[in-house]
Amino acid sequence: MPDFQSTLITLTHPRSAAAEAYRALRANLTLASLERPIHTLTVAAVTTGEDTSVLLANLGVVTAQAGQRMILIDADLRHPSLHERFGAPNERGLTTVLEGQDALSAPPLVAVENVDGLHLLTSGPQPLDAAAHIGSRRMEEVIAALQKRAELVLLSAPPVLDATDAALLGLKTDGVLLIVQAKHTGCAQVQRAKELLEKARVRIVGVALTHATADR
Repeated sequence: MPDFQSTLITLTHPRSAAAEAYRALRANLTLASLERPIHTLTVAAVTTGEDTSVLLANLGVVTAQAGQRMILIDADLRHPSLHERFGAPNERGLTTVLEGQDALSAPPLVAVENVDGLHLLTSGPQPLDAAAHIGSRRMEEVIAALQKRAELVLLSAPPVLDATDAALLGLKTDGVLLIVQAKHTGCAQVQRAKELLEKARVRIVGVALTHATADR
């Protein structure tokens, strides 16, 4: 497999325990959606060092493989990396749509090879003021437009404790999935992130624990 797919365990090793863990996460999100539907979801780490794009990419793959039309949006305009996971170009993307260079009716979506139903909207060129772009009315319009094209839209965001972007996106989507890295993220950090999101009245859909050993 190409180097850019080395972290896509759901494609390179679909029968592995790690790939099965992503399918379990997909199932848990489906259950969470029964009480309150989830059509758009922000995925954000608690703090720096937890790779949101890896989880987002693999979750997107297994969800599309289950028959759902999926769109992944790299809304981490500070440190975008989702395009690298799929080896996709990043000259155009979310920022060019937000700035009106690409129309809402024709966003520069990239189809993911070998995964039917999975499309990617990369970040595009990095803006000077990421928070202003994320908090704009245009961002809401982008999410609404893409929601009509897919059954589930997943958005990556900067870490909750690093910027306000995750909370801003959480208010524009159906909630936030928090990523917590075992032996890296402290309990106090998780609690602080929870308090920040709750203060902003953002729905926390759940928590995904990464880098956990098999015996825990």
